[in-house]
Amino acid sequence: MAEFRSGPIKLSLGARPRDAQADREQLRAVHEALRGGDIVAAADMAEAALARGLEHPMLFNLAAGRLEREDRFEEALVLLLRGHDLAPDDVGLRQALGLNLHRLERYAEALAHFGVVVAAHPDVAAGHAARGASLEALGDIQGAGTAYNRAVDLQPQNLAALCGLASLASRRGRHAEARALAERVVQGQPDYPDAVMILAQADLSEGRPGEGEARLHRLIADERANAVQQALAQGLLGDILDAQDKVIEAFKAYSTCNAGLAKAYAPRFGASPTTLSYARETLAVVQRTPAAAWSAKGGSPGADAAGHVFLMGFPRSGTTLLEQVLASHPDVEALEERDTLADATAIYGRPETLPDLATAGVTELARLREAYWRRVEREGAHPAGKVFVDKHPLKTLRLPLIAKLFPDAKVLFARRDPRDVVLSSFRRRFGMNAAMYQLLTLEGAAGFYDAAMQMGERLGRDFALASLVVRHESLVEDFESVAREICAFLGLSFTDAMRDFSDRIDERGVATPSAAQLARGLNPEGIGAWRRYAEPMRSVLPTLQPWVERFAYPNA
Repeated sequence: MAEFRSGPIKLSLGARPRDAQADREQLRAVHEALRGGDIVAAADMAEAALARGLEHPMLFNLAAGRLEREDRFEEALVLLLRGHDLAPDDVGLRQALGLNLHRLERYAEALAHFGVVVAAHPDVAAGHAARGASLEALGDIQGAGTAYNRAVDLQPQNLAALCGLASLASRRGRHAEARALAERVVQGQPDYPDAVMILAQADLSEGRPGEGEARLHRLIADERANAVQQALAQGLLGDILDAQDKVIEAFKAYSTCNAGLAKAYAPRFGASPTTLSYARETLAVVQRTPAAAWSAKGGSPGADAAGHVFLMGFPRSGTTLLEQVLASHPDVEALEERDTLADATAIYGRPETLPDLATAGVTELARLREAYWRRVEREGAHPAGKVFVDKHPLKTLRLPLIAKLFPDAKVLFARRDPRDVVLSSFRRRFGMNAAMYQLLTLEGAAGFYDAAMQMGERLGRDFALASLVVRHESLVEDFESVAREICAFLGLSFTDAMRDFSDRIDERGVATPSAAQLARGLNPEGIGAWRRYAEPMRSVLPTLQPWVERFAYPNA
């Protein structure tokens, strides 16, 4: 990148003797091309020099940049890693490596590189902007805002940082602020894809769907937008069409979005075994294992917590609303969607390892509990003296592990009309991972929901954990009564602060797709939304009907 200078020229000589003077001349020629702004010529010369056996971080960086422009990020990564091995202190190459890893959605690795970059060059905006993007992707909304603001302080027209700040404002439902920031971005670079989508979201929220629709059609037709950006634009177009009650057109846009995302992410998440097959195999192990195998002793709260609660259910079932309400209580410490069980799942995370978990000894279980609480604290939670709420909707599939490690923990299980859950899961654009990949088709979402609910229904049978089902519709319609019931279950007193949960959205930096909706407080938006989509959902309604009946939701 132009803002970072490569270190002094150092030659890596291969087994054959090389002409050092000729190598230096080649590198100077590449430098001259770069200085003159001729990136194409510089990349051509870099590739030719590498082919002749000359190795230098600048050459690897240039050749990798060409591969990235062709969307060949994995191949580019190989070159960048080789360059980094040659020159680990080359900050420009480290920045390029971080950007590559970010594009590959290896955010934690990218963040580590950006941390080195900003430490070495604290007054260069590009490093802070890139670091902010990785923090945002990892769900650290407050940290991302700090990084973006630092970049803008250093370089007021840094487009990446401005767009990042616009994204954070849009997430929080502050669409006027998001619009102002995004307009600064498109003034600097018209048709900047992420900024265009932020402007379209602002158009939607401000009752100007026609303007948003026109923006998105232009973006979708723009060949400069990559496949993921075009797919996400289709998804937002679906929201805008839905707001105009154009249900058939909206469903087509959602389907196009998800098909595009499925294709883009197929190399990473499309192969077997899928998360759905994992869920079904886990359920099969539980079904053939005696219930007593999942019980244990010695699982009282660690980290001096006053209580321990797992909040689970399924994506879009109301877990984020519940967590935000609970986090507003002064005696609660909540953690949002972190992989707190990572140490345990590394050993017992696959279905074939669950029989070993069932017979694990006291020492092994104690070690894994300690690892869990260490990870909780590393994630920034401070449970001492408080009821600790570990929220993750898909920890439902980790119930065997939770029951074995934490027999004294309580479970809050979020429940919502199954048809609304599956439709909303299909319509929303989540950060992609193996589990979210299952939600890109209605059939996948319905099958995944069915498997998760089968596991959740084993609470109180196979898993002897104290649990309370919280019905999303009831919480919205009769907030105080349901909130008081939850407090009684957790051993807390109801407090007025829980009513004002939306005031803390900014403070807590909610990272899920629900954040903007929560910022508006309680509202019935989305309840019964499936009815408008009953026809396109027809193929999955039979899968969901048993749960509709079991959970006593109306049939129509």
